[in-house]
Amino acid sequence: MNFITVLFLSIALAMDCFAVSISQSACLKRPHWGAWIVMAMSFGIFQGCMPLIGFYLMQFFAETITAYDHWIAFVILGFLGARMIKEDLVQDNEISCDSQEEHTHLSIPKILLLAVATSIDALATGIVFVPFPNWVYVAVLCIGMVSFFLSLVGTQIGYYIGKRFSFKWGVLGGVILILIGTKILVEHTCFS
Repeated sequence: MNFITVLFLSIALAMDCFAVSISQSACLKRPHWGAWIVMAMSFGIFQGCMPLIGFYLMQFFAETITAYDHWIAFVILGFLGARMIKEDLVQDNEISCDSQEEHTHLSIPKILLLAVATSIDALATGIVFVPFPNWVYVAVLCIGMVSFFLSLVGTQIGYYIGKRFSFKWGVLGGVILILIGTKILVEHTCFS
């Protein structure tokens, strides 16, 4: 484990937040800085805390899974990556800009629900840090900051050019997760 791996993991986990921020802001008729900051903070906090919760839950099983942790990480990251890719490829535009009330579109309850939904995948990545406990707090901080930053950037992209620019951000995040899982598996099976 090194900082580059943690950074790429952070970026991969933040892709959901980024994509959601774009989609939520693309329908707005005017800037909503307060809601955008609340959304970015919520995404950052939830994305950062979920791997820590997953890490501590997995501590109970650390001795049992040490021999298989790299396989577990590979399967989990591969599954999450594949699911992100599939969801992004088959996702319809669930939010119709014409059907949303502007004042309820980015309400606090909706933002919190989105933050929880986008961070569920991050809970499972806590297992990645079981063999690297000294990296977990660095990862929590990095994941939280990257999620906050990319969410804030996503709101701007969504607001200014979201309707004209379409890209499958979830696919990119999924590919990164699969590559990180493969890297962990190769490092533990070939170089240990």
